Amino acid sequence: MIIGIDANEANLTQNRVGINEYAYNLLWAISNLQSENKFVIYLKTKPNSSLPKERDGWKYRVIPFPKLWTQTRLPFDLFFRFPRPDVFFSMTHYAPRLAPMPTVVSIMDLGFLSTPEQFTTKDFNQLKSWTAYSVRNAKKVMAISDYTRDAVIKTYNKKPEDVVTAHLACNPAITGPVHNKSVLKKYNISKPYFIFIGSLRPSKNVDGLIKAFAKLDSKYNLVIVGKKAWLFHEIFKTVGDLHLQDRVIFTGFVEEWEKQVILSESIAYVLPSFMEGFGIPVLEAFTCQTPAVVSAVASLPEVAGEAGIYVEPDDIDSIAAGMQKAVTDREKYVKLGLERVKSFSWVKCAQETLAVIELCYTNKTLK
Repeated sequence: MIIGIDANEANLTQNRVGINEYAYNLLWAISNLQSENKFVIYLKTKPNSSLPKERDGWKYRVIPFPKLWTQTRLPFDLFFRFPRPDVFFSMTHYAPRLAPMPTVVSIMDLGFLSTPEQFTTKDFNQLKSWTAYSVRNAKKVMAISDYTRDAVIKTYNKKPEDVVTAHLACNPAITGPVHNKSVLKKYNISKPYFIFIGSLRPSKNVDGLIKAFAKLDSKYNLVIVGKKAWLFHEIFKTVGDLHLQDRVIFTGFVEEWEKQVILSESIAYVLPSFMEGFGIPVLEAFTCQTPAVVSAVASLPEVAGEAGIYVEPDDIDSIAAGMQKAVTDREKYVKLGLERVKSFSWVKCAQETLAVIELCYTNKTLK
């Protein structure tokens, strides 16, 4: 069996975020499985040095001319280049518009449907249209959480058996707490502090986090790690309005090993999001022996389990109380987090994903 994979989201050398981390770690996990299948990895540009090396049964197919690549160049190649893949797997919301074989598509979340104001009109319409046809045309859909799975079934009227959850896992590079004072010095971080990791956009509720933080004792600081995204100006305005410029530190994007240090040195990781498809940083916090204060909505209870300190994202007092609880009950939640993170692995995610892909081929050959 030949499996084609669109791995463009994995083909970055730095600044990987959510979907890039998913694609990169899943690709490596699939490459490490013992499998009789052959894999062809489709890319717009040559594979970077961090991706798995070519070998028998693992080849890269670079198709240039990236504009409308998924809509034109990729389908043309799938139809007219032989041997064709038996099944094609897209590690993103966008599957080829046309394909002569069954397709499997991964969906992170459908939050964009409820927050169109966070996108340009062009980007929103493209994401809405391309996700819809990708899901509806797919033989099977991979969801990164049961929360996302339920949303896909409801929104696109997919049969429940055709949408399968494969949970993600912690970044394999993060294996435990790391302490390095030079990193804190580099970013002018003073302890004790809470940490947020993620893109600065409204759905992450950073504004609510800052307002909750303002209610805590002035001995605490807040470190916000992540790149600027949609409508980030409101976040900086809130910091100014509350006169917190000396206590809120914006680091921007940091290296993975630096993130590990900043997590390890913190009191707790706080993620009061209104919506999350999964939440890998929650597992990264647990691995670094750091409690996680998270919203009691979307996928976060599914990820954090009994190790989470839960808050209501639209209630500032609730977020502040959760942060205080992380201080008073820290040791308890560190232990719960270390146990919880054991439930997730990229190997398991790869095995479950590959099983779904293989099922598409089995059903195809039986027809």
